[in-house]
Amino acid sequence: MSNKIVRGTMLLTGAAFLSKFLGMIYVIPFNELVGTKGGALYLYAYNPYTILISISTIGVPLATSKFISKYNSLGDYYTGMRMFKLGIILMSITGVISFLILFFSADWIAHSFVVDDDYGNSVADVKMVIRMVSFALLIIPGMSIIRGFFQGNQSMGPTAVSQVIEQIVRIAFVLISAFIIIKIYDGTIATAVGFATFAAFVGALASLAVLIRYWVKRKDYIMTKVDAQIVKEEIPIRDLMQELFAYAGPFILVSMAIPLYQNVDTFTFNKAMASIGQGNISEAAFAAINLYGHKLIIIPVTLATGISMTIIPVLTQSFTNNDYVNLKKQINQTLQIVFVVVVPAVVGLSVLSYEAYGALYGLADIELTSYLLAWYAPVALLFALYAVSAAILQGINQQNFAVVGLMIGFAVKIGLNTLMIQQFGAIGSILTTMLAVLIAATINLVRIRSSIGFSYNEVFKRLLLVILFSSIMLVSLLGFKYLINMLFNYEDTRLGVTITLILGVGIGGLIYFILAYKSKLLEKTLGGKIGFLERFFNRFRRV
Repeated sequence: MSNKIVRGTMLLTGAAFLSKFLGMIYVIPFNELVGTKGGALYLYAYNPYTILISISTIGVPLATSKFISKYNSLGDYYTGMRMFKLGIILMSITGVISFLILFFSADWIAHSFVVDDDYGNSVADVKMVIRMVSFALLIIPGMSIIRGFFQGNQSMGPTAVSQVIEQIVRIAFVLISAFIIIKIYDGTIATAVGFATFAAFVGALASLAVLIRYWVKRKDYIMTKVDAQIVKEEIPIRDLMQELFAYAGPFILVSMAIPLYQNVDTFTFNKAMASIGQGNISEAAFAAINLYGHKLIIIPVTLATGISMTIIPVLTQSFTNNDYVNLKKQINQTLQIVFVVVVPAVVGLSVLSYEAYGALYGLADIELTSYLLAWYAPVALLFALYAVSAAILQGINQQNFAVVGLMIGFAVKIGLNTLMIQQFGAIGSILTTMLAVLIAATINLVRIRSSIGFSYNEVFKRLLLVILFSSIMLVSLLGFKYLINMLFNYEDTRLGVTITLILGVGIGGLIYFILAYKSKLLEKTLGGKIGFLERFFNRFRRV
């Protein structure tokens, strides 16, 4: 089972990483085309859209994954297929409803987000981009249920491939349409951003086409299992839906964690900054945290996303079979993987925040934006811990406690956000998010321990090694930056910070990688010898 987690995690994480990496890279030319103001406008559309995506799917895709995994482990493939068909119908209906809600509430949302003034975007522009992005809601709920079906059958390939294709098509549409509108037709930034948000619909269509092709290829194999089932119990639709929604309810809120925190900023950030006389930098800081900075910190969080999608059906199977020994091993391995990968990534991003932001987005307002990124980077670890711990709770049928943690954290974010911004400026928003997610993740981890008697001793031992190696990497990076700055003032040019970033990532990553490998940390975490690393170091010794 540990190998199944590693394989599934590597596949989904690889696809998610590629998607997030492309999502980060395209922001560079997109920022050059539309600027900070256009980036903020883009966020005004995407934040409510993301919330509606979570609401329209009502947690059904991941709940379907858990549902199908459970009944497959019981040999009841027929019930899983019935649920898949019901899910398709349900998601089609909720997709249409959510589209109508977002499209016709765009005016009210726009007035809630911005005030027409000389500093930021107009209400009319915000309304337009919200309506453009709403069309994606017609496709994505139905598409996501197909992904959930394949994941429930522990087939991660369709989800991985469709994610990558969706991102490639979306990004191509974003950049091509923005370039044509601004550079060729001399159009407005608002129009370019409107088409950029509509790209979500185009990408969803491409992803749906990929999933349909997978379904056509695998349908006969799947239906063979259903047809071979001798006893086919006709569970009433009402009972099926009750069980599905019992799983789905927590999923919807957990999937909304990051969008919820970002939407608190969307409603409060500009007004709070204006109240302390910092309205002139409000949209720049808002975009630096929630769009451009978030694109960077979400990359290590991608690992948690891959793990979450992988472990729910695996843990569900062990839990259903009362295999608690294997269950605890799977949880232990999952948490270790998160710390081994995410902690050094967070440390590196904090140290290289100036270089990372400057290389990717330019040196405009770099003192402000890199400072905010350095503070925002640690939030990646907290988001990753929350996502994985919530997935573990769902796998062991304790999903309601994931909702408790989220709601308490969300209440903290709402209650303190404006006050913290007024007290500390833009960084106050980051500090409030840190506190909120820390509380939510802690509640989840405590419940995991109490519900199945799980011990964190081994996880803590591995974490101490990770902290030690990350600290060595941190000191090395600080020394590297000091030496480079003595040779030439690299911070004044984009080329200089880009070269320093590349070298810094290489040096820091290599130091941590060697320490983790030599100490057997990677081998113990991943559950076996890593063949290609053995060959690499053997070849290196011979040289």
